[in-house]
Amino acid sequence: MERTTCCVVGGGPAGMVLGLLLARAGVEVTVLEKHGDFLRDFRGDTVHPTTLDLLDELGLGERFAALPQSRLDRVAFPIDRDETLVVGDLRRLAGRVRHPYIAMVPQWDLLDLLADAGAAEPAFTLRMGTEVTELRRDADGRVRGVVYRTADGAEGEIAADLTVACDGRGSTARAQAGLRVVEYPVPMDAWWFRLPRRPEDGSPGLTPRMSEGRLAVVIPREGYFQIAYLAPKGRDAELRARGIEAFRADVAELAPDLADRVDALESMDDVKHLDVRLDRLQRWHVDGLLCLGDAAHAMSPVGGVGINLAVQDAVAAATLLAAPLLRGQEGGAGVTPDDLDAVRRRRLLPTIAVQTVQRLMHRGLVVPVLAGRRGGPPAPIRHLLARFPRLTIVPAYLIGVGLRPERAPAFARRSSVPGAEPVRADQGSQSHTRRREREVPQR
Repeated sequence: MERTTCCVVGGGPAGMVLGLLLARAGVEVTVLEKHGDFLRDFRGDTVHPTTLDLLDELGLGERFAALPQSRLDRVAFPIDRDETLVVGDLRRLAGRVRHPYIAMVPQWDLLDLLADAGAAEPAFTLRMGTEVTELRRDADGRVRGVVYRTADGAEGEIAADLTVACDGRGSTARAQAGLRVVEYPVPMDAWWFRLPRRPEDGSPGLTPRMSEGRLAVVIPREGYFQIAYLAPKGRDAELRARGIEAFRADVAELAPDLADRVDALESMDDVKHLDVRLDRLQRWHVDGLLCLGDAAHAMSPVGGVGINLAVQDAVAAATLLAAPLLRGQEGGAGVTPDDLDAVRRRRLLPTIAVQTVQRLMHRGLVVPVLAGRRGGPPAPIRHLLARFPRLTIVPAYLIGVGLRPERAPAFARRSSVPGAEPVRADQGSQSHTRRREREVPQR
């Protein structure tokens, strides 16, 4: 029987940040990631100002800044060919945050950075290619760890004082815990794809494109545009049946400035479907198990704030739980259900606020556009922002900072983290993913 103090299920942003912070507190933590590397395309790649500030506090800011990235400092809607309406200006956050922009970085680069930082901590273990299949429970029903299966089919168990589910909206751990999910109706799904970006395209901000019945968001990246095409929910089979030529025509009509490059989409295989969900757990825990990030609250892609909220969840959890986890590790009283519920109480208001704004955006903007009743932002909003441009700080603050930004706890702060040679991925991998894996400390 392997043993750790905290077992984190899922090596996404929330899981990796939580693992790193707890390890810096001296908590023995094991992060289990079912995939063999971090390379998944069209995952959330937005790193918001508060997360950038967090990386600075962790001593990782310089290493993050060295990663290839593009930076967005405004959200703007094109009104016509010659006019753009800025609805969120992150530059107005200067003085409130150290980085008044959103960094667009492939998520695997961010996760590699966190994995390397974690590997420098004696209490941190990352195990790739290890999928959690079941929760372990004691005679009283308390969660006491997990059962796992590795990529080569080997099975094993890890006993843990606390298990944290950071494995996304389809969380296996959450499902096995029987936690009740409240789902909210969502009017659309998203289809992600990329188109080439040329030097003459400049550095535009985050730019939604609207026409009657169509909506897309164009995100400038290093060397390409990442595009989210929104259409009514349940349309995936229909879009694929129409074929790539019809889809190219839709994109060209919606974004005429990109019409000369839609041929880069060779087939509908280049278009990835995201089943958009908006939900929230009533309780985020059972005894011995806590859910964070999408496992606790799946977010709409509107605003692109899902990663930032998940990271903030992780920081709050580490801040509140490090001390009781250490007490339990040293033989004293460990984490209690009240400790776990304190995380939910701390993060509930920001979660509800973001989901409420997203639902209002669905109702007031997305639904009318997709129904063909509107081709852009409501006229009152356009007139208000045109007359009072300083109001653009409000959407910028909600997107870039949020209602309750979390700061790195003192035990996790570093002035700098020395660079280290990357650890190569498994033999045969073509990725640049780095991995460090050590045996779980025995008790």
